[in-house]
Amino acid sequence: QVEPVESGGGLVPAGGSLKLSCTTPGSNFNAYVMGWLRQAPGKERERVSCITRGGDVTTYADSVKGRFTISRDNLKDILYLQMTNLKTDDTAIYYCSAGRSCTDILYGGYQGQGTQVTVSS
Repeated sequence: QVEPVESGGGLVPAGGSLKLSCTTPGSNFNAYVMGWLRQAPGKERERVSCITRGGDVTTYADSVKGRFTISRDNLKDILYLQMTNLKTDDTAIYYCSAGRSCTDILYGGYQGQGTQVTVSS
């Protein structure tokens, strides 16, 4: 069983930056494709970004391209999401997910409890 643990959420003004982190205690971090999902009030959960096991391939939702950067440290077993130029539309609960593929992390992966990101205008 993989239980991702997110941290780093908070309240930030529009245009600001925030960095999220995720660990998977007790699991083989390197074995998983990792990603970030988010869910805003009244909306479906969506995939924000995904990174392959080796970190060589990354994908982003169109809404965050150029503003968010996903990365992973396979020596420290940590996943990151650097968020810049934040917008009020980025307000959501952000979830870390581990899975077999970038599709799996949204529909069948192991997801954490989430961390709240609130962007004020």
